Amino acid sequence: METVKPSRYSQLYRGHLLIVLCGALATGAISCGPRAASPPSDTAQTDQMVRALADTVVADVFEQRPELPTMLRPPGARYDSLPDDSLNGIAARDAQRAQWLQRLHSIDVGQVRSPEARLAYQLARARLADGQALQICHYELWTVSQMLNGWQVRFANLAQIQPVGTEELRAQALRRFGALPDYIDTQTTNLREGLRRGYRAADINVRAVIDQLDQLVATPPDRSPFFDPAQRDGDPTFRSQFAELVGTCLQPAIRRHRDFLRTEYLPQARSVVGVSSNPDGAACYRASLRYATTLDIEPEAIQALGVSQLASVEAEMRAISTQSFGSAPVPELLRRFKDDAVYRYRDGAQMIALAQSSMDRAWAALPTVFGMLPTAPAVVEPIPAFQERTAAPHYLAAALDGSRPAAYRIRLYHPQEQSMVAGEATAFHEVVPGHHLQINIANNRAALPTIARFLSNSGFSEGWGLYAERLAEEMGLYSNAADRFGMLSTFSWRAVRMIVDTGIHAKGWTRQQAIDKLLAHTALSPDQAAAEIDRYIAWPGQAPSYMLGYLEIRRLRDEAQRALGKTFDLRAFHDRVLEDGSVTLPMLQERIAAWLEKAE
Repeated sequence: METVKPSRYSQLYRGHLLIVLCGALATGAISCGPRAASPPSDTAQTDQMVRALADTVVADVFEQRPELPTMLRPPGARYDSLPDDSLNGIAARDAQRAQWLQRLHSIDVGQVRSPEARLAYQLARARLADGQALQICHYELWTVSQMLNGWQVRFANLAQIQPVGTEELRAQALRRFGALPDYIDTQTTNLREGLRRGYRAADINVRAVIDQLDQLVATPPDRSPFFDPAQRDGDPTFRSQFAELVGTCLQPAIRRHRDFLRTEYLPQARSVVGVSSNPDGAACYRASLRYATTLDIEPEAIQALGVSQLASVEAEMRAISTQSFGSAPVPELLRRFKDDAVYRYRDGAQMIALAQSSMDRAWAALPTVFGMLPTAPAVVEPIPAFQERTAAPHYLAAALDGSRPAAYRIRLYHPQEQSMVAGEATAFHEVVPGHHLQINIANNRAALPTIARFLSNSGFSEGWGLYAERLAEEMGLYSNAADRFGMLSTFSWRAVRMIVDTGIHAKGWTRQQAIDKLLAHTALSPDQAAAEIDRYIAWPGQAPSYMLGYLEIRRLRDEAQRALGKTFDLRAFHDRVLEDGSVTLPMLQERIAAWLEKAE
């Protein structure tokens, strides 16, 4: 096995993560990673080799995405670094990953015997291969995003989960965020190189990021989201040091980047919103679809599937209208749910209360349809103010050590303009029986390889989240017909996503075309619809993963019910879907087929 780039996360043992920081790593004097080994003499050695290599892939992701180990807080973790996202650093990572993939290709999969090692092999190979294909996009040269893939959102979120409370943790926080100004300057360098090579972000996303950065530089240091570690720590010296760091180092760097975007980048940003206008844009979009969904499916097929699913969901909407709303046409009902004050939130407090009550009902009902259950609690909290206009509700996983609960972050931006009819469905999607249930179960499965416990893909995880919305209806969790209609409106929304995402990135659609399509078929407000479309522009290929993943999980359930008949057990099916973590959708097909073959 090739020598691995030194990593503070490179010692990973059989499903339990052990993180070791070696002082000499900074100089390259030693490496903690796996080294070249002679071919194994038996299958046990092959299994060990595969598990070690898959663990190294996890270590690499943890180093690239420090928010993951900071959120999970595995034993021995350190929280004092940011990734090397310079172009040289990214090239070195790409080269190392190519070596790991080559090593996996050289292993005879028939010699990988244990289920855990085979799972690790399949996940590592799929992740590395799909990541290698994604390199054609050169996202590092042009990502300017107001969403979770934008550095200002990622690291503001990181600040809010940064551990503090001891002298050592305070020192680590100062080192990590003291390195952020240089990281920001590196992003400017990368974007300049992207302009030189012809890679450009869409101007609508650039403007959204400038607005976010305007808010960050205008906020007093002690109220900045980046000041959050000091807000949660009672040490006055640390608060003073962190305020100085934010005010004298970080905010000037944010201001420099904001000025660069406004004066130099925005005039050259692309007005065409689709990624197809970038170099190799069509290939980039296909690679992005594959990376997000784990499926090989063409944009044309996705769009056609979106059209057929939209028709199916709207037929269900008409049935509910006949039953509960006087047979009002679906477009009229959608307008009513968007515009009538009866269906809008009064204020942020009502939004939080609705989310909490939905979660409470779902928690109580879980044992009726699940054998495996989550163990960590989840709380409701608002999305930070600087990103609430553009961000969508989302989930943050709990810490493994119990020091921080999972969080369902909701969007409190102009509550009176938001329809409440999709509020319950969104809570079920993000918490239980959705993301929190699925992710917390995976995190707790100590026998699984770390790659199955801690890494995920959108096709599986977002497909499960959408499946959870529909499952909540079977569990009797929706309060009334309007909330059930709201759930169907979210399904309509996910079907439209397949149409508009492919329209934007493969068919040359304009932003307004996409917004109009979304407004015509959902209960989203104009503001929400615009924010959603801007998300799809900034994050090509991710939006179709929801419905594609849902359809695959639902197809497998229907197949299991047909095969098993009266012996079909929904709890057993759910446990089989969830027991191996966030597998790829083709892997899930194989696992359900094997379960059915054994059951028959």
